[in-house]
Amino acid sequence: MTVSFPTLDAFREALQAAPNPDASALSGAEARNGQLTKPPGALGRLETLAIWYAGWRADPRPRLTAPQVLIFAGNHGVTARGVSAFPAEVTVQMVANFTAGGAAINQLSKTMGAALSVHALDLDRPTADFTQSPAMTEAEVLAALETGWNAVDPAADLVVTGEMGIGNTTSAAAIGAALFGGDAADWVGRGTGVDAAGLARKTAVVREGLARHEAVLSDPLRVLQSLGGREIAAMAGAIAGARARRIPVILDGFICTAAAAVLERAAPGALDHCVAGHQSAEGAHATLLREIGKEPLVSLGLRLGEGSGGALAIGILRAAVDCHSGMATFAEAGVSAG
Repeated sequence: MTVSFPTLDAFREALQAAPNPDASALSGAEARNGQLTKPPGALGRLETLAIWYAGWRADPRPRLTAPQVLIFAGNHGVTARGVSAFPAEVTVQMVANFTAGGAAINQLSKTMGAALSVHALDLDRPTADFTQSPAMTEAEVLAALETGWNAVDPAADLVVTGEMGIGNTTSAAAIGAALFGGDAADWVGRGTGVDAAGLARKTAVVREGLARHEAVLSDPLRVLQSLGGREIAAMAGAIAGARARRIPVILDGFICTAAAAVLERAAPGALDHCVAGHQSAEGAHATLLREIGKEPLVSLGLRLGEGSGGALAIGILRAAVDCHSGMATFAEAGVSAG
């Protein structure tokens, strides 16, 4: 069923009405974990991951067989300010590469057995320059949130959200500063590889955006509308839509985490169904993860985006679930529990 939101307040209400994990499945998974043929706690974080996953899937002995990777693409008007090392046309070109199967995320999705879909959002109509006006109208941000929410396959048992959008590290930095404070320089990084002059331009642009929209910085959803991008809003919508269906989510890098942080600030606990796939090389990603209380599964210096770090982490979560659900208990194996 296609979901629509007439107002940002309606989306906010949907966040606040989101379901919680199944208590019976959680207790059953904890009990099963205590009976498996291993010393208590010997599998470390894999054990807590499996129990967490079981609760959201309402199954004390779950399987992970149908992961979905969602890539959203959008263009940013703020790129006209020279904040990226690449022109906006690269967004369109990379969407074509995704569609043709030639990008890193295509290979990682294939390796992890994940269904991949790509959603381009009005690439011929960039968002507004957020130093001059809100990046999106309310209707535009709602349309992007709805695209993300409705892109989630109800049959999926795990979702990874990724993005493509030249200029979107600038938007993510502005969102981070708006939500959590600090100077713009604390949040701005080199993104696609800008030089020192480009970094200075990005920092100045973020400061201008924060000053322009100071009146709405206390409302996370208005922050998303004013400083975000269509692909960032779509990721937020997908993360929220997965929660509504009790589908766990693996977060990707800096830009995805900025989208997720909007949800957490709008409705504390909105990310309880999420784990952080990795910590990227973009400096402020570690700050964002700390602010939303997420410990990354891996840290390999990735800074590609596309959902690549999240997709890579599917293997870790699947290993956790397979150990939990596939291992024998002491009784089943005829092994003495001591």
